Amino acid sequence: MSSAPANVAAINFRQVSFRINGTHELLRELNLQVERGETLVLLGRSGSGKTTTLKLINRLLQPSDGEVRVDGRPTTDWDVIRLRRMIGYVIQDVGLFPHFTVERNIGLVPRIESWPAERTKQRVDELLLLVGLDSQIASRYPRELSGGQRQRVGVARALAADPPILLMDEPFGALDPITRAELQREFALLQERLHKTVVFVTHDMREALLLGSRIALLEAGSLVAVHTPEEFVQSKEPLVQAYMEAFQTGVQVSRRREVV
Repeated sequence: MSSAPANVAAINFRQVSFRINGTHELLRELNLQVERGETLVLLGRSGSGKTTTLKLINRLLQPSDGEVRVDGRPTTDWDVIRLRRMIGYVIQDVGLFPHFTVERNIGLVPRIESWPAERTKQRVDELLLLVGLDSQIASRYPRELSGGQRQRVGVARALAADPPILLMDEPFGALDPITRAELQREFALLQERLHKTVVFVTHDMREALLLGSRIALLEAGSLVAVHTPEEFVQSKEPLVQAYMEAFQTGVQVSRRREVV
């Protein structure tokens, strides 16, 4: 858990740029603060810098310029293993170990942290219940699960050691629309209970409005706007309006198809 004062932001980007090959800029002078307990959604098109921003938090990448602070400390000052163990990470293709059972996948970090076997087993059972899965699924392998079940296991694994921060990179993007909507609702309810600090990457406007405490819109590596969902809908920023218009058009098309 965090030892930093409560008024210190969970995550803070200060003039952060990231370049590859020394010249190609993927992120440009990003200033962004993530408050404790909020779900900040990073919204934008492919190549806008969303996943790069996410990877800078758990030091899978390091800034070319500026600094990223977690709990008030630059990520470069953290022991990288300790940093990553306080950050749960959920990705679109889940990344479960195929030769591990569900129980072993979820209990991986607790075992690395040398939790007693009984405590680890109890935690796995708690988390399966928390994400809406039957405890009998614990002995199955990822290949024996549906896409929605695998994604739930991925969320459970990220929560296993009770990290204060969750990074979620389009976690529901590969699912069918019905399963995706179910998991979005379940995640929103889960966050109401857990109050984790969540940074959630998506290109889906509906998902951003549903899940975000605030929405940070990125375009071509630059931060365009940061708004609450209510502010986002009312914004006069041209790019924000373009997103809203595209979203509303999509909603109208869906309704017409339902009628037909």
